[in-house]
Amino acid sequence: MGSTEVIVVGVDGSTESIAAVTWASHRSVRTGARIHCVCTYALASYSAAALDDGYAVLDDEALQKGAQQVVDEAVAHATKHGAKNAAGSTQPGDPAGVLIDFSKEADLVVVGSRGSGGFADRLLGTVSSALPAHAKCPVVVVPRHTSGKKFTPVERIVVGIDGTEAPSSALRRSVEEAQTWGARLTAISAVPIAVGPAVMAWTPTGIDHSALLAQVREGMDKAIAEAVGDRGINVARHALDGSPASLLIEFSTAVDLVVVGTRGRGGLAGVLMGSTAQTVLGHSTCPVMVVPSTHLGKAEQVRPSWERR
Repeated sequence: MGSTEVIVVGVDGSTESIAAVTWASHRSVRTGARIHCVCTYALASYSAAALDDGYAVLDDEALQKGAQQVVDEAVAHATKHGAKNAAGSTQPGDPAGVLIDFSKEADLVVVGSRGSGGFADRLLGTVSSALPAHAKCPVVVVPRHTSGKKFTPVERIVVGIDGTEAPSSALRRSVEEAQTWGARLTAISAVPIAVGPAVMAWTPTGIDHSALLAQVREGMDKAIAEAVGDRGINVARHALDGSPASLLIEFSTAVDLVVVGTRGRGGLAGVLMGSTAQTVLGHSTCPVMVVPSTHLGKAEQVRPSWERR
């Protein structure tokens, strides 16, 4: 990651979306990333336009003007918090759909966990998994501040992995984040207490619990060694009894960033993008980064299309 990195932030004028801008800005200070703030607005309905094109145009102009004001305030906030290259744009359409399109050329998308009917309300509402499940780059969801907890700088990161030997995209990304922030990294793998094909289909039938734990720990060691390479980063690792969501939510109270993948062969990542994803995103007390399973990072590229308009 370097000066070519682009962070897209979904904003809607709410306190929560401003928290997302703050988080993204602090990260950009460390990487030199460009920040692009995006605010969506709804176009006038077809029926309204059919009745009176003039009113429809006026409504669209008013909505776009309001969205532009939100973007301008977000860009000013990013600059105030150290971002050296912040810009923004307004876009008509559905927030999740717009962000998914932007994620095709971005390195990271950041949103707040709750908003005033904008990005995150839809993200955690009727289209609960649309953005993290379909985004082409990692997505960070920043929750509401509680009890004065600060989300930056990121000093402690926990990543959920499935205990297999191949390093996941989430594990690789968590190593990058630890290096970027200078943070301590912990990897955990959830092992259900009740072992069996109905609980963890990828495990051999009849395997005992202690053997399973040993197998998972061995897989974790190999995956972590490959993901870290020669970076010199120490990664604490734990294979723990319990459900993926409960473990991640518990760890979120003691760390500054939770990193998870969109899918896996079992354990933590394998079930994350179902109801577990909504639970973790809705109850984590720290930001959550969801990394697509196919994400390998983006090579150096030309300026994103929205910056060339």
